[in-house]
Amino acid sequence: MSSADRVVHLLREHGRTLATAESLTAGLLASTIAEVPGCSSVLRGGVVAYATDVKRTALGIDELALKQVVSEAVAVGMAIGATRVLGSDIGVGTTGVAGPEWLDDQAPGTVWIAVHDARSIRTQSRLLRLTGTREEIRRGTVDACLEAIEAVVREAAP
Repeated sequence: MSSADRVVHLLREHGRTLATAESLTAGLLASTIAEVPGCSSVLRGGVVAYATDVKRTALGIDELALKQVVSEAVAVGMAIGATRVLGSDIGVGTTGVAGPEWLDDQAPGTVWIAVHDARSIRTQSRLLRLTGTREEIRRGTVDACLEAIEAVVREAAP
């Protein structure tokens, strides 16, 4: 069973829904989950907020936080925004540098992810330092998000 299969199964088992707000992954997380048969019962949707102004207008991220777009504050804001905008129980935010160039003094492979549980109003975030090609960094981010979603759902289980 793949990580995406496990996440869909867990969400379904616990009656939870999921939404994504993705920057560097540009919809790859939502697409990976959408490959799982039956995901429509748990996946509410996703927002690809690649441009900084879209993070502000579509997800409501504070202008001050957006001064450092690759940051914990932005990942958390994206995760919370996903739950609010798409009406889900769980929201995931991804922001980072896939490379090959640096961005805002951040090296390629610098990634922040966050998972927000709207029911418990708790958010977990994590800094990743990934290596590899652009594709490997994006895929590594998706894998880390799937692990984080699974952990949050398991922690919230009664």
